[in-house]
This record gives sequence, structure tokens and C-alpha cells, in this order.
Amino acid sequence: MRRRSEQGGEPGPVEWKVLAVAAFAGFLVLVGAWWVGPDLFGRAPAPEHRITQATVTMPTSCTDAGGGETVQFELDGETRSGNLNACGHSQGELLDIAVPADAGTGLIDVRLAATAPGHSDLRRPVGLVLLALSCAGGGVYSYLLRRGPRRRAVLI
Repeated sequence: MRRRSEQGGEPGPVEWKVLAVAAFAGFLVLVGAWWVGPDLFGRAPAPEHRITQATVTMPTSCTDAGGGETVQFELDGETRSGNLNACGHSQGELLDIAVPADAGTGLIDVRLAATAPGHSDLRRPVGLVLLALSCAGGGVYSYLLRRGPRRRAVLI
């Protein structure tokens, strides 16, 4: 195969085989990432809490220091109370909370479910989309390298 400078002209159009190989390689990378599973993008910790819905029974203003709000929720068929380290909710407002797995008796310290580790499982789909975009970017880059430089348009 001769080099471009020896050919004396621009390279020909990109063959479909070259693009097919690049697309197939990107597809294999995505399938491999899907097969590896959630470990690739960070596994959520083992469930150390249970997500349940709670009702705010004693709200706290955000101008008050310390304390927290009191919530009531169902746990194993029994109505329990918990101390939520939050403020600004209305009385009777429904919230999703994370209850520790080793909840004892009495007032339980709970937290908002949105702040519990592993509550949002967006890491995997977002990671796969970003991986697909990087594969597409690599394919476009290899296409541009294969195509070579373009002549500049001259306006006269």
C-alpha cells in the first residue's frame, strides 16, 4: 500500500468495511460494559436501610437551631415515630425516608430517602450513555483520520 504523498492525490472515499468494523467494535464495548454490570459504574452499597413513606407530625422551622422534625411511618406493620434531621416541611406532608435496618425501639433517627446512598440508580444508564457517546466520538475521530485533510476552498 502506498502512502498518500506517493499516490499524488486525496485518498478515496472511506469503504463501508472500515465503518462497519468501527461500529462493531463500539457495539462490543457497549455489550461488554452491560455484561460487566453495575460494578463498572459503581455498585450501590448493601441495603443498610429500608425506604418507606412517612408523615410529618411535628414540623420545624429552618430558623430554629438543632432539633429536627418528628415523623410517623409504618415499619413491619407497626406505626413508629422517628426523628428526621430536616426542616421546613408542613405538618401532614408525606415524605420518602430511609429507616436503618437495625431500627431499635423508641424514636428512630431517619433521613430523607433522596440522601440515602444507593437510592438513585441513575449511575448505570448515565454511564452507558456516556460510554456510547465516547464510542461514537472515537468512531468519528477514526473516520476523520482515515479521510485525511480536506482542501481549503479558495475564493477568487
